[in-house]
Amino acid sequence: MREDIKSFLDYLTVEKGFSENTKAAYQNDLTQLADFVKENVGKGAITPSWSNFSRQGCLSYLLNLKERNYAPTTAARKVAAVKSFFNFLLAEGKIKNNPTENISSPRVGKPLPDAISINQIRHLLSQPTKRTAPEARRDVAILELLYASGMRVSELVSLNLGDVDTEEGYVRCFGKGNKERMIPIHPQAVQTVKDYITETRPQLLHNDAEQALFLNRRGDRLTRQGLWQKLKDYAKSAGLGKVVTPHTLRHSFATHMLSGGADLRSVQELLGHANISTTQIYTHLTSEHLRRTYNRTHPRAK
Repeated sequence: MREDIKSFLDYLTVEKGFSENTKAAYQNDLTQLADFVKENVGKGAITPSWSNFSRQGCLSYLLNLKERNYAPTTAARKVAAVKSFFNFLLAEGKIKNNPTENISSPRVGKPLPDAISINQIRHLLSQPTKRTAPEARRDVAILELLYASGMRVSELVSLNLGDVDTEEGYVRCFGKGNKERMIPIHPQAVQTVKDYITETRPQLLHNDAEQALFLNRRGDRLTRQGLWQKLKDYAKSAGLGKVVTPHTLRHSFATHMLSGGADLRSVQELLGHANISTTQIYTHLTSEHLRRTYNRTHPRAK
């Protein structure tokens, strides 16, 4: 059970871009849940496990949380942690039924996504070009493609050779719910991917039957964790002074597109958001930028 929690926390870092503080809070929340499952599911002959945790057990746990009189934001986070965790287990095939299905979460304000500036993006994307190893040349294509498309890291590492059309400048990916979408990518990103496919990928390839687009040094499909570690290294060498995850590039893509004049519906389609309200959070970022610009430049606002 603890291993599943660790895998989930790794997923939060790589896929969702959660901060260390939020990860630590989720770890405490899920450790509390694991203790509850062991104490309650383990009373009988049944071995405590996530698959043996029923909807009724989940409701009992939520009632237990309510009786502890947590602050509303703490209670909301604990419920969110549990729901996210079981969604993850279901997606990974660890459980067959989600005990949190149709259980609503208390609504609290979402924090704004953490984006980096266009200059910081340029500096970050230039880091792999300073190295000569095949993995670095691969990473040039990866970073360019992430920022050009706004893809989730899970979507990027799942790409196969046939999913990128370097002639027409499109990438095909499968998002949440296995929904397919076609994303246009600009010529510079297309060229870096083309160079990687023709020049670098053959150097990493060990098995001709391998269809994964991005390979690690062993010739296997690159993992989310492997990509996150690489990106963390490049952010450090770029001197950005902050934690940068693959999701930071997704946030930055959306923020910069909207700041540049893209309409919300188009950005929703590009990101693969099922609900436009999810995309709308980025408008707060651009609004904040406008407010700062106004306050800095208007003579009566100083």
